[in-house]
Amino acid sequence: MSFDSLGLSPILLAALNKAGFTQPTPVQTEAIPKALEGKDLIVSAQTGSGKTAAFMLPSLHRIAGMPGNKGVGVQVLVLTPTRELALQVAEATKSYGVGIDDLRIATVVGGMPYGAQIKALSRRVDVLVATPGRLIDHLNARRVNLSRVHTLVLDEADRMLDMGFIEDIESIVAQTPGDRQTLMFSATFEGTVARLAADMLNNPLRIDIAGQKQKHANITQTLLYADDSGHKLRLLGHLLRDASMDQAIVFTSTKRGADALAERLEDEGFAASALHGDMNQRQRTRTLGMLQKGRLRVLVATDVAARGIDVQGISHAINFDLPMQAEDYVHRIGRTGRAGRNGQAFTLATHGERHKIRRIEQFTGQPMPAEVIAGLEPVKSAESGRGAGGGKGRGGKPNSSRQGRPGGGSREKDQARTGFGHRKGGSAPSYGAREDSRSAEGRSERARPARSYDAPRESLIDRAATSLSRNPFSSDRPRTEKSGFVKADAAPAPRKPRTEFAPAPARKPRPSTRSDGGFGGDRPARSDKPAFARSKKKPSSSRTWA
Repeated sequence: MSFDSLGLSPILLAALNKAGFTQPTPVQTEAIPKALEGKDLIVSAQTGSGKTAAFMLPSLHRIAGMPGNKGVGVQVLVLTPTRELALQVAEATKSYGVGIDDLRIATVVGGMPYGAQIKALSRRVDVLVATPGRLIDHLNARRVNLSRVHTLVLDEADRMLDMGFIEDIESIVAQTPGDRQTLMFSATFEGTVARLAADMLNNPLRIDIAGQKQKHANITQTLLYADDSGHKLRLLGHLLRDASMDQAIVFTSTKRGADALAERLEDEGFAASALHGDMNQRQRTRTLGMLQKGRLRVLVATDVAARGIDVQGISHAINFDLPMQAEDYVHRIGRTGRAGRNGQAFTLATHGERHKIRRIEQFTGQPMPAEVIAGLEPVKSAESGRGAGGGKGRGGKPNSSRQGRPGGGSREKDQARTGFGHRKGGSAPSYGAREDSRSAEGRSERARPARSYDAPRESLIDRAATSLSRNPFSSDRPRTEKSGFVKADAAPAPRKPRTEFAPAPARKPRPSTRSDGGFGGDRPARSDKPAFARSKKKPSSSRTWA
């Protein structure tokens, strides 16, 4: 089947031929004819399957068929979860609509200056590609009018809901006409996504191009177990040095981890750079431009930042950290194998993350075979989590060369444990015996010097009582009562004889007057004569001055 059989406008067909698109993908073959009929669609397809053309070509077909609607306002509104995806949708729209006269496309996303967006919205806009948060800001400021929207597209709706945009989406949709056409694209349609579709879509048609078990058939998935982060780094270096690798995207769970890993790879000589939400738009655009031009071989990114990256040169997708949700795994590995090409996806996991691997396998319906790279084998077994030659763990095999624990013995499958501390087919373990641990037999194999706590209990108690009786801070009165720490049959301590002090010598009476040798307050007796009757002091001889 060709695009000519889908019923698209000749203007669009000429643009597709110019761009080199001749055969539609399965999702385009199924979705475009139904969308041209004006029906609401719920489409589930893997990333890199041509979803952008599946919803944008019918939208542009409607604009091209109604040239009189130009200037009435926004006709097509596309909501995406990330800036990168919005920018790529806008670029694809420009290439598809290159033959439409005076087609105006505007992009409204976060992380970019308001000034340029306000200027673009003040003019005529036919197609608006936006992220929900920034569009809400412009709607609240009354800079954009959505009353003439005839096609609403929710791209990667599941991701927008995971990012907490459900209230923003509801507010945006409430300002669009009720008779609009809604096209919803999502990897999954469960839970909140299904409820959102029931509220916003009118009798939608469900198109599931590939079930979970058939998705990413062109991507080879491989699991590599690692002992620790250092082992992961060695495995990653081996994969990046593979001659079959053109470009790779490496996923981390944190922004800080992306920066650290990108710096480490640069130190190792790789052309690597990080991409995450803390980078400004100029840095993100520059990094993606280097990746698209082939000047960057390794991109270390987080889940949100990597959404919408469409670079056909990416041959490897590597999960350095496992995703938080199984759905994110599908989006991660979908960055490779674009446009029908083959890709390789590698997952590096520790043995403690086996439960996450099982959840991913259950979600995708595809096994993730574990492989081993020669010279980089994990020390631990992928099944048991023990050392490669160490004993019988869960799913492991017994090793006769390993000595058992003292008294423990090995246990086969038919030798079930009958109770704590007792097993069949083996000697009783040491923790199951009821003998005294301080007996001579128990101490013969692990002799040690005597400790103070090995003394009899009575001697310790007596020693404590003696130390308390000698407390220098206690009262100087003798302890006549029996201490509570002393045994009942212990003899009472002898009474300490009272110290006899010599009588103090008799004090000499203090003299009453100063003439008697007294001191302090013992003034001479006052005269009975009044002050004015006292004899005056004779003046001393004075010298006459000439």
